[in-house]
Amino acid sequence: MRVLISGASGLVGAAVLTALRHAGHTVNRLVRPGGTGAPGDAGWDPLSGRMELAGLEGVDGVVHLAGASIAEGRWTDARKQVLRTSRVEATRHLVNGLTRLARPPKVLISASAIGYYGSRGDEQLTEACAPGDDFLAHLARDWEAEAVRAEQNGIRTVVLRFGVILSAAGGALPRMLLPFKLGAGGRLGSGQQWMSWLSLPEAAGFVRHALENTGLRGAVNAVAPCPVRNSEFTKALGKVLRRPTLFPAPAFALKLALGEMAEALLLSSQRVIPARLQEQGYHFMHPELERALRAVLKR
Repeated sequence: MRVLISGASGLVGAAVLTALRHAGHTVNRLVRPGGTGAPGDAGWDPLSGRMELAGLEGVDGVVHLAGASIAEGRWTDARKQVLRTSRVEATRHLVNGLTRLARPPKVLISASAIGYYGSRGDEQLTEACAPGDDFLAHLARDWEAEAVRAEQNGIRTVVLRFGVILSAAGGALPRMLLPFKLGAGGRLGSGQQWMSWLSLPEAAGFVRHALENTGLRGAVNAVAPCPVRNSEFTKALGKVLRRPTLFPAPAFALKLALGEMAEALLLSSQRVIPARLQEQGYHFMHPELERALRAVLKR
């Protein structure tokens, strides 16, 4: 397949690009203004919607991973608008461009997040569950709504609801490591909140699976099959790093430091099950947390 990727310079995008090329696919990038393109790449501006449509003609699949970092800075009104624009409006522009092609792609794989569900306590969340009612849930709901418009125009569409992606190269895990290495690691808040996670190689594997399996469409929970409570995650990470986990971070302190973002990203409880992947018999590379941490941290 010839595949185009948006967000190819990001953590997940770079891993997906490498994995798809190793699998024998021809992979090019959607390059934003100011970026350096290579032969086969296509220019696009996710803010204005301008696209080099000629570069998209005849592409078999598009993987849409672009979006501003959720965890970069406090969620001021201005930052929330950046997060919405980089996801909802950018996806709208992309789908509008794809539907104008004489030869549109056969498949669109679009990123989303388990923030779609909001904080749900101990409830087991499958793809059939309704969305939540906080900022992240509304953001994910609107983001997905723009992506699935492609389905209405004959493009098979898969929306991958990613959980916490574990990688030593970026994302949440490196930020967690420093206090653990200093011997000051511990649970967040009560530690009873559920965490739904996946390794970075697994994220690339999910994208490849979605591209290559023509019967898959709609929302897919892109997480490992064994969610854990934050207290369990803390113990596993301490064990892998061989560091104590005696210093919990109180919920009030996290909220004071990070505001609304602490509640949504650190203290919310999402026990997400990859039901559709399990139904398909998907073979998970890293189904267990401790082994996943050892793999990504090379320990």
